[in-house]
Amino acid sequence: MSGGATLGRAPLREGCQRVRQRCIVQCLWADDRTDGISLTETVIHEATLRIRVGDRAATRAQLFRILELSEVDHVVVRVIPFELDGFGGAGSAMVYAGGPVPQLDTMVRDSPNGPVFVDAAAQLSRYRTLFRRVEAVSLDPGRSRDFIHRLAKEL
Repeated sequence: MSGGATLGRAPLREGCQRVRQRCIVQCLWADDRTDGISLTETVIHEATLRIRVGDRAATRAQLFRILELSEVDHVVVRVIPFELDGFGGAGSAMVYAGGPVPQLDTMVRDSPNGPVFVDAAAQLSRYRTLFRRVEAVSLDPGRSRDFIHRLAKEL
């Protein structure tokens, strides 16, 4: 390894980028202002919801936090249970930031080598299509909340 601090197995700079990405997502979710805020759509695979970070109480608290945020007007949370098919190619975290001018959209996707930023029109089109396909096979928001609530009760 060339010089530089590390965060786990990733270089510190890469770790900071990942933390920054997650902080941006948290800000989008938690902002309770509805004026000028775009819709934030989140699709979460059941495997992600079942990962324990900490003990049962911490995991349960995380699930209840997702449920709380799913009630915010500009946040839509959808779940893909294990038994659903049709979302091939969507095996890593992805944040797609879009707006009224598609040429200004950008997407960040986690990869084994760190975050990948995409802003090329052809690639963005591919990821928009992928997200819409994943969204189409996921549970609707009400069923997703019920699903998350059941998982939390299992803990």
